[in-house]
Amino acid sequence: MNQTETTMKRTVFHLIISFLFPKYPLRKLMAPWLTVAFFLSFLPFPGSSQGFFERQSALTFIGTKSSPGAMVIAGKEHLASIVVDENDFPGVLRVARLVQNDLSMVTGRDPVLVTNGIPTAKTVIIAGTIGKSSLIDQLVSTGKLNVDDVSGKWENTLVELVDNPFPGVGQALVIAGSDKRGTIYGLFELSEQAGVSPWYWWADVPVTTSERLFARKDRYNFGEPRVKYRGIFINDEAPALAGWAHEKFGGFNHRFYNHVFELILRLKGNLLWPAMWGRAIYDDDPLSAPLADEYGIVISTSHHEPMMRAHVEWDRYGKGHWNYATNAEVLRDFWRTGIERMGNHESIVTLAMRGDGDEPMSDDRNIELLTRIVTDQRKIIEEVTGQPAENTPQVWALYKEVQDYYDMGMRVPDDVTLLYCDDNWGNIRRVPGEKEKLRKGGSGMYYHFDYVGGPRNYKWLNTNPLPRIWEQMQLCWDHQIDRLWIVNVGDIKPMELPTSFFLDLAWDPTVMTIADMENYTREWAKQQFGTEHSDKIAQLLTGYTRIFGMRKPELVDPNTYSLTHYRDFERITREFNALASLSGDVSRQLDHRYADAYYQLVQYPVEAGSNLYNLYYATARNRMYARQGRSLTNTMADSVSHYFERDAAMNRHFHTQVADGKWNHMMSQTRIGYTYWQQPDKDVIPKTERITLPSGPEPDVYVEGSDGTGPAVLPEMDNLARQEYYVEVFNKGSQPFMVTTTPSHPWLKVSQLSGTIVTQERIFVSADWKKVPPGVTNASLTHEAAGKSFTVEVPVRNYTAKELRQTGGFIESTGFISFEAEDYTGISEKGPAKWTRIPGLGYGSSGMAALPWHSPEENGESWLEYPVFFHTTGEIKVHVHLAPTLNFTGGDGFEYGITMGNGPMQRVNIHADESMQAWERSVAANVTIGTSIHTVTAPGMNWVRIHILDPGLVFQKVVIDAGGLQRSYLGPEHSTFRYLPGMDRQPLKKKRK
Repeated sequence: MNQTETTMKRTVFHLIISFLFPKYPLRKLMAPWLTVAFFLSFLPFPGSSQGFFERQSALTFIGTKSSPGAMVIAGKEHLASIVVDENDFPGVLRVARLVQNDLSMVTGRDPVLVTNGIPTAKTVIIAGTIGKSSLIDQLVSTGKLNVDDVSGKWENTLVELVDNPFPGVGQALVIAGSDKRGTIYGLFELSEQAGVSPWYWWADVPVTTSERLFARKDRYNFGEPRVKYRGIFINDEAPALAGWAHEKFGGFNHRFYNHVFELILRLKGNLLWPAMWGRAIYDDDPLSAPLADEYGIVISTSHHEPMMRAHVEWDRYGKGHWNYATNAEVLRDFWRTGIERMGNHESIVTLAMRGDGDEPMSDDRNIELLTRIVTDQRKIIEEVTGQPAENTPQVWALYKEVQDYYDMGMRVPDDVTLLYCDDNWGNIRRVPGEKEKLRKGGSGMYYHFDYVGGPRNYKWLNTNPLPRIWEQMQLCWDHQIDRLWIVNVGDIKPMELPTSFFLDLAWDPTVMTIADMENYTREWAKQQFGTEHSDKIAQLLTGYTRIFGMRKPELVDPNTYSLTHYRDFERITREFNALASLSGDVSRQLDHRYADAYYQLVQYPVEAGSNLYNLYYATARNRMYARQGRSLTNTMADSVSHYFERDAAMNRHFHTQVADGKWNHMMSQTRIGYTYWQQPDKDVIPKTERITLPSGPEPDVYVEGSDGTGPAVLPEMDNLARQEYYVEVFNKGSQPFMVTTTPSHPWLKVSQLSGTIVTQERIFVSADWKKVPPGVTNASLTHEAAGKSFTVEVPVRNYTAKELRQTGGFIESTGFISFEAEDYTGISEKGPAKWTRIPGLGYGSSGMAALPWHSPEENGESWLEYPVFFHTTGEIKVHVHLAPTLNFTGGDGFEYGITMGNGPMQRVNIHADESMQAWERSVAANVTIGTSIHTVTAPGMNWVRIHILDPGLVFQKVVIDAGGLQRSYLGPEHSTFRYLPGMDRQPLKKKRK
């Protein structure tokens, strides 16, 4: 709640009291009404921001319809001029020209930009910086504009309609910034609200045109950002961004960076780590850094590039080894040049040192040497700037092994920002402790949307679901990491959506509620493509990033998903294909002017992702079919070639057809054919098998869930789940054959009783449950073809009415029970942390988190409860699937508690194994699995409870292995649930059905 809102609420409170008790002195009534005052202080008042989108709505000052007191910006016969003081910051003047062009695109007419006075006009737009613009200062001095709540603030913007601001001017929309960026943000906010997306250039999003624009009569204080420095890191830029930039601009020069700086500011960021692999912003083009400073972009260098020198500059100018123990004098001179070249440009200096090429400096942790390096670097800063080192913002990045230095006791001066890092896979490694939170330099976070390194590079497409970004960055905010947030965005494209979200979140994490996070993609889609198709586009964006969030596309291969169990590979491919189908439908319905933007932001990642999954699914089937001798083996090999060629064709379309070839090279990142962590030089088609078929017909059968060995037995069917399984009758020869299927019982239903098999046919098996006898029946199917007979056993269980009255909860079937964490039926919240559902996080519908993250440890009195029903007895394993949260406090690891029935609570430490191999498995699958062993002594109803011990864990799914769980990637689908009286609630999933 800001000061203005608090004052408003106090005023309203005093008025209410005075109205209710006019005869009594107010001071006598205050004490009894303190509780009322407290209650009123939390009531929403007009203009107060309760959430991100409510705040956006409250700060909307531009519309296409008039309202009382509104000012005409664009009308039938009028277009307001833009007025800026020529003595304001050059960056403000530059952005004013951009906004002039923006309004021209929106209205179809060219507004006049005035920089040398005030024109006589009915309405004008006046933009300027407090203390720098004579126009703004004059409005303040004459009492026309009150900036007391804005002046002196960081990046604050005030927007207000002022009547008769100057002689000859009837009304002005005034945009006043507390500093340069405050003014620039205000100008770009005007453009965005008028209809210009921040991605109008970088993604070719069409401008929303309107002949009429109005400014509403009100006062809008945008406030200061909660995170001081907010930016992006252009990294791993070859081959895609590098090839594109060299072709379009001749390299990473000021012409390229002009578009980058503009984008950052339109997204209300202020910080850039420039491209650095073979590139150096200061050295490649002497115009780039001054342009950044003009715009107001803070330049820093990445976590392993100290003292404002790019990594490649050592290759260009360094002498000797990159080793301070043996080459200190040369390195000091090298670093001094960086600080001298920095000059007065707004910068953040990276301190310390890693090894050459973003590698560890040495195998040991030489704290004394690294401490001396930091001391000497700060001395250079003082000598060059002529000021105390603390006057120059600095960071020490605790990246990878550098975190070890800090853990072992190394410290830097209090004014240096500690830049914490994720694990390169979106999981926060460490947060500040209580002492670190008191540091003058504060704390920052270096986060990743893109990475080169183990267990696999991921650079091709956006693989970052917003719920996980929200959860991890809120963890940062909750632990007072608020000085600097920077994210590795790789090539910028195709990270448009998560970049927007990250910078919006960084502006004010406190207003980005879970509901706002859930709605963000739809609202973002609405901004880029309009309202009509925004729901479907949001479904597409959320859908493909969810799948890629479960497994990076570079990590997918023919062996990732199971062909035999739970229709694993089939389910995920079918899901992606459904998205691709929807993407095509939307593409055909969408206004043609959105075509280029839609292909870049939605259609290409969805359809290319679907194609990749079809490629590997076909490869997996080809290899299995070859082992089984199926006649479709060679057809599957042809499909692999088709999908591989289609991938290349989609690339060509992106590079040559979209936006008339504007984005050539941008999708050239390889993604097919990885054999280890590093990318292949070119995409490599997966190896397939081809076989020679015998001349006649040769029938065989495959039973769902079978590995091809042992008896042909389908999984058990029951009248609760009412499953439908399949038998594939396939041909291993070159001639077709007739097949007849005979069920052992009349109530055993099959999708077809006879037919001709050319290659293969799935015969689906189910039951007419009204006719199935009670209990367990060992039914069967007999398939007869080409003189051969195949028998498939079909176990069927039909619960009696009496059994159903005693059967409830999640019911064991085929030796397992599976349910999502959100599907609890009982809940306890006795500790400080509260159970919070985070929609869209993980493999399923949501994750259940114990929040806030900084809550103290608990004793297990807060829990979620799940009823389960077992047929089997004996030892079972309970696998709890969690988000891959790291041991971010640096203690002994995070624990949760689990109980089965009346048994004792077991403590499970999800960080018991912190080996590199365990971490790689966790991040590759984007899940951490905790396992506990329990004993079921009797069949029937039981209960599972998950207890909070350490807040910050996010529970996603529970899978109980009662002896029949099979290997798969996705795991079995949701078990059947049966509600019984006495359960506190029905699961969310049950309610949704």
